[in-house]
Amino acid sequence: MMLPSEIPPGVQMVTLPGGIRTLAYIQPTTPPAPPVPAAQPIPAWAKTTALLAPTVGGGIAAAGIGLSYAAPGLIAMTQALWSAVALIAAGTIAAPLVLRAARSSTNSGQSTTHITQNITASGMFGRANGTINHR
Repeated sequence: MMLPSEIPPGVQMVTLPGGIRTLAYIQPTTPPAPPVPAAQPIPAWAKTTALLAPTVGGGIAAAGIGLSYAAPGLIAMTQALWSAVALIAAGTIAAPLVLRAARSSTNSGQSTTHITQNITASGMFGRANGTINHR
């Protein structure tokens, strides 16, 4: 009988089907190769996202380029709009002053006509009667 330390490498103690124990050369067993993963189909949402991403990015880039070209025109338009606002404000303030000055210059030597109207009615649904006085 051999001690386990005396057994050379590649030799093992085996038990035969008849019950006899003996030494035998053993082929080294290699572990089985890991299974190759089967190819999974690509989900539809992933395809859609992959196709949509460059389109959205291209649209954003085109918008940025368009705004960079339009910036001088937009600045000019804002200045024109502020000028229009100033013109409207000046017209709103100046128009009554000009009309008052024109009216006072045409009526400087004439007397103005005053009309007085008196209306009376009796009851809620009564007929109204009135008189007009020119002075």
